[in-house]
Amino acid sequence: MTIMSRVAAFFRSRWLGVVPLDRLFWRDLVVVGTAINVASSVAALILLGLKLPLALVLAVHFAPVPYNIFLTFAVWRTAGKSSGAKASLMTLGATLWLILVVVA
Repeated sequence: MTIMSRVAAFFRSRWLGVVPLDRLFWRDLVVVGTAINVASSVAALILLGLKLPLALVLAVHFAPVPYNIFLTFAVWRTAGKSSGAKASLMTLGATLWLILVVVA
C-alpha cells in the first residue's frame, strides 16, 4: 500500500465513520490535532522571530485549519450515527476545540 493510498484510507475511514468515536475524538482530534496546532504555532513564532514575511508566518500558523475542520466534521458525522449524551458531548467538545485552535 502506497503512502497516498494510506492517507486516502485514513481520511476516508474517518469521514465514513468507520473509526470508533472515542478514538476519533480523543486520539485524532484532541491529542494529534492539538499537537499539530501547537507545532504549527511554534513554527510560526520562530518564523516571526526570524523576521520572515508576515504572509508566510500566517500561512504556517493557519495551515492546520482545513485539517481541524475535517476532524470536527468527522466527529459530527460519526456522533450523528450514535445517540446519547456521550455523542452530544463529543460533538460539542469538537466544536469548542475547533473554535479554540482557530482563535488561539
